[in-house]
Amino acid sequence: MKTGLVLEGGGFRGIYTAGVLDVFLEHGISFDGVIGVSAGTAHGCSYLSGQKGRSIDYYTKYCDDPRFVSFKNFIKTGNIVGVQFAYHDLPERLVPYDFEAFKAQKSEFYVTVSNLESGKAEYIKINDMLTEIDYLRASASLPYFSRIVELNNKKYLDGGCCDGIPIKAFREMGYKKNVVVLTRHDGFAKKKEHGLFAKLKYRKYPNFVNALLQLHERYNKTLEYIRELEKSGEIFVIRPSEELKIGRTEHDVGKVRATYEIGVRDAERIIEEVKKWLDK
Repeated sequence: MKTGLVLEGGGFRGIYTAGVLDVFLEHGISFDGVIGVSAGTAHGCSYLSGQKGRSIDYYTKYCDDPRFVSFKNFIKTGNIVGVQFAYHDLPERLVPYDFEAFKAQKSEFYVTVSNLESGKAEYIKINDMLTEIDYLRASASLPYFSRIVELNNKKYLDGGCCDGIPIKAFREMGYKKNVVVLTRHDGFAKKKEHGLFAKLKYRKYPNFVNALLQLHERYNKTLEYIRELEKSGEIFVIRPSEELKIGRTEHDVGKVRATYEIGVRDAERIIEEVKKWLDK
């Protein structure tokens, strides 16, 4: 049975996931496949290249740097995340990503994107992080605060708009034994968002507007599905042991570090359980 790792997004909440994954690296835990959404893709790729500590390194160094994430970027470019800085300067020069290690490792890596025209999620297999980095950018391009990313004649935005936790899709792809890392505490439920801005902003893409309007229902149903699978022992879920006190675009280095440490502690507490569950 193929093992899989499913990584939820959530902006800077995702640094919790980075803490969990660094513990996995310490203990040599690997999977046949990894699928991520938005921030989950960023931390998942560092996990697959074996670069323990890379995520917390560049998050603490640059979370308050306006070139990384800022409304200054948004005003100047239409993207709250600086495209050149986040997807080229950081991985290629400032906090180098090990592109060759990624290509050498054996896990399959998928990123989740939302297709604006179909209003459906797509799951893109990444073979080369250097040449296919724009799919990670698309997966993390927040609606309203990012320009639409056009790749291969398709228009994409944040994967979480259509599939925030792609557990069902991954199981359908053949990954039946999954560890799921969430970035919301137990008991969380997504609330309905006001739809007026979505209808105005994305009026050319009615299927995408419908996806945004139904996002809360779809996400909460996925949480119910996850609880059912967890109860039956079909998946292993790691979720924050407490509500994460961090903004989606956080500039407080202390909060970033504290959220990462919660992920480390949560993972260390259950790491032996994870190993036993994977070995069953």
